[in-house]
Amino acid sequence: MTEALAAPLSDADATVQSMPDASPAKWHLAHTTWFFETFVLRDHVPGYQRFDDRYPFLFNSYYEAEGARHARHRRGMVTRPTLAEVLDYRAAVNAAVAEALPTLPPAALELIELGIHHEQQHQELFVTDILHLFSENPCEPALYEPQRKQPVAMPGPVGWIEHAGGIAEIGHDGTGFAFDCEGPRHRVLLHPHAIADRTITNGEWAAFIADGGYRDARHWLSDGWAWVKAEAIEAPLYWAKDGDTWTRFGLDGRRPVDPAAPVTHVSFYEADAYASWADARLPTEAEWEVVAADADPAGGNQMDAAGAVEPRPSPGGPALVGDVWEWTGSAYRPYPGFRPVEGAVGEYNGKFMSGQFVLRGGSCATPRGHLRTSYRNFFYPHQRWQFTGVRLAKDL
Repeated sequence: MTEALAAPLSDADATVQSMPDASPAKWHLAHTTWFFETFVLRDHVPGYQRFDDRYPFLFNSYYEAEGARHARHRRGMVTRPTLAEVLDYRAAVNAAVAEALPTLPPAALELIELGIHHEQQHQELFVTDILHLFSENPCEPALYEPQRKQPVAMPGPVGWIEHAGGIAEIGHDGTGFAFDCEGPRHRVLLHPHAIADRTITNGEWAAFIADGGYRDARHWLSDGWAWVKAEAIEAPLYWAKDGDTWTRFGLDGRRPVDPAAPVTHVSFYEADAYASWADARLPTEAEWEVVAADADPAGGNQMDAAGAVEPRPSPGGPALVGDVWEWTGSAYRPYPGFRPVEGAVGEYNGKFMSGQFVLRGGSCATPRGHLRTSYRNFFYPHQRWQFTGVRLAKDL
């Protein structure tokens, strides 16, 4: 999948970094390979010789235990190695892992499983980072050929799934793989509430804009209002007005906004402001997980192949998985009893539990099979280059 995503890219496409939050495609390709080379081959295959001694400095991300690394905001300056050389690196490491696999100890096999899930995360970042990069090109090129759109009826009014409240359990139950931040499973107290049966659409967001939603400070958190003014925010990321018509930029180029599709590329600040405007609020992550307990984590609109992924109108039902990551009102903090694992991989989640908010449900760019209903994604409140959207909740 990773290499299929990279297939349409030129060396220049794969090298440029469009903003500090995004990484070049070439870096994603190399970093995910570095993970396997470092934590599997270096640490568990006696006598393994690194492919290139310069690569750990270039392609480490944030692992302090692994030493010095190239500054994140300067990843786009790494014009060499070339894309072709990075693909050679991947091929060599993949072959070495495959050769070692029959004799690897259980600890190394666990790291391979972690590395696969880690690479799936980078596949989604690969898609969203390339989308942002192409949006910065004045020509707004399409990475993939546009597909014919099928007209879809606008969904009816938001329905509400009510919950009487009480004691519930959330968190990973210990069966199968999960990231450490998804546990331990623990009890939570829920107050009576209702959660929307679908996410907010582009058409509903356009009504928020038309009603002056981005100009009315009453609906905004103080930090959010300061962000709106400082950045001159007037609409979701990638939206632009063409006469009376809103358009959006996607992997298939610029096209009219589909009013029936879920709104996406909105920040936590925007999501919270919309909820205030709609006389509602964002759900907590516990409320979301309880209502999604029986949802199929491999269902919905997720990424099955390289292509112009985008949120699609729901055919009906709660559609809790896929399309857009849903902002919650919950801060990304550790669950009771959380302990990071030992070693460098213990830096993977725990040290980011400050200043960020949890998102749930996956997106159209999430590789199918990667999710669990206990999955906790997290971003800073101003970030919106991911496929992020909004589901409302309210107190009863």
